[in-house]
Amino acid sequence: MTFQMKRLYFMCLMVVCIVLIGFALKKEELTDYPVGSMEYPERAVTLRASSYDLNWENGNDDSRVFEPGQTLTLAELEGPGRITHIWFTITGIERGYPRSTMIRIYWDGQDEPAVESPLGDFFAVGHGMSVNVNSSRVATSSFGRAYNCYWMMPFRKSARVTVTNESKDHKIRLYWYVDWEKRSVPSDVPYFHAQYRQENPPPQGQDYLLADIEGRGHYVGTVLSVRMSQPGWFGEGDDRFYVDGAETPTIHGTGSEDYFNDAWTFRTVNRPNYGVSIWEGMNIGGRMTAYRWHVSDPVFFDKSLKVTIEHKGNTFYEDMTVVGGYTDRRPDFYSSVAFWYQQGKAKRFSKIPPAEERMVPYTLIQVDETLADALPENVVIHESPMFTNKKGLLFTPAKESDAFEIPFEVAEEGNYLVFVRLWPLIDAGTFDFYLDGQLLVRSEDLYADQHFVTDLKLGHMHKLTKGIHTVKAVNQYSKRGTHNLVVDAIVLEPVGQFEEKPAQP
Repeated sequence: MTFQMKRLYFMCLMVVCIVLIGFALKKEELTDYPVGSMEYPERAVTLRASSYDLNWENGNDDSRVFEPGQTLTLAELEGPGRITHIWFTITGIERGYPRSTMIRIYWDGQDEPAVESPLGDFFAVGHGMSVNVNSSRVATSSFGRAYNCYWMMPFRKSARVTVTNESKDHKIRLYWYVDWEKRSVPSDVPYFHAQYRQENPPPQGQDYLLADIEGRGHYVGTVLSVRMSQPGWFGEGDDRFYVDGAETPTIHGTGSEDYFNDAWTFRTVNRPNYGVSIWEGMNIGGRMTAYRWHVSDPVFFDKSLKVTIEHKGNTFYEDMTVVGGYTDRRPDFYSSVAFWYQQGKAKRFSKIPPAEERMVPYTLIQVDETLADALPENVVIHESPMFTNKKGLLFTPAKESDAFEIPFEVAEEGNYLVFVRLWPLIDAGTFDFYLDGQLLVRSEDLYADQHFVTDLKLGHMHKLTKGIHTVKAVNQYSKRGTHNLVVDAIVLEPVGQFEEKPAQP
């Protein structure tokens, strides 16, 4: 080989090496750094639909009032894109308004919603209650009044987010953000779904149905709420997943608290992907809400998925003797939200009942009307938009042990739960509470800076005769020197029927 040929060969080899090194560097640049990380996200156009004052340069009216029965569209988005975050804060005076307020989301011009749930239940708080939740997918704060959702919700053509006030009598006020990205969405990316359903009580001989889905996708979460109609443990039932038409469970659990990643009954706990947002104990009228997000363990299906949970627990006669150790005959109130992603349009497996059927029936007795003609000493009418009928009673005791009695009428003899609707405030005091002379709540400190009315439960089940009964509040020592008591109403919740005990031979 001549010198010139060797020189040419060497130069060609150098060029090839440089090119290969360049490709290697380029490959390292493209693949080794985590695209989609916080500091190196995939690029998109970031947008928001919100309730801001359209006169934003001079105004600050950033909320909207929903009249009873009114639906408002919060966001009408043109795709392709995805919703990345939803925030609400809401005010209302109706007892249980987070359950009479509905959120619905529609994808790509569909007539039926892919998301349909009471607002509170969608955010892992059932029973129309307001509490704080701290999880990876949803979170609430400000005593449960600030709602945040972090489910990713892709769409291709359009997205429409609505909220409906399904109360018959009361307005709500809502602030909102719907944060979203304008970006391309691949054809095989599934749509987000969430569906509420309930049974009061679940039928005997059948599991409680959480989801009945047809199509291809993956299941990502459950919120389950139970209002207990009897004492004792309700949750001995197993979770069961039937994938692609399986007749026996593809995935079989070992108990209700086990599915929600807790153990040995429940207690209040918040974790990123599981938790119990509400736990009032194993009492008659006790309420529970638990959530489980399948973030790291989604349940995949190609054709269909059926998700159920048994409803088994201790069952009692009215005298509190045991019917059976674990039966499915407890008349508890079950409600739930199922969360999943799937391609195409989802099958409907639930019909939303009217707002009044989504709450346990109750009678609300306005104390200002009960005592309107003869106000007790140190009691005055207190007007505020926070009260159910804009009026309540303010009791300002002059000394320790001063008492305030509220008579109320029971229309029909039966078993009831009794609540006092109170307004905890920064100038509130500490009180004992009696029902018909029986001390049931001792030294309840009503100090709070939460600015909304809430329920105080007086003991557990009470057998009340037809006629007049009394609730009494007795002022106790308060180290802060504050003594006020503000009362909105007395609430009676009937307890469901017990099984008739067989006659002894």
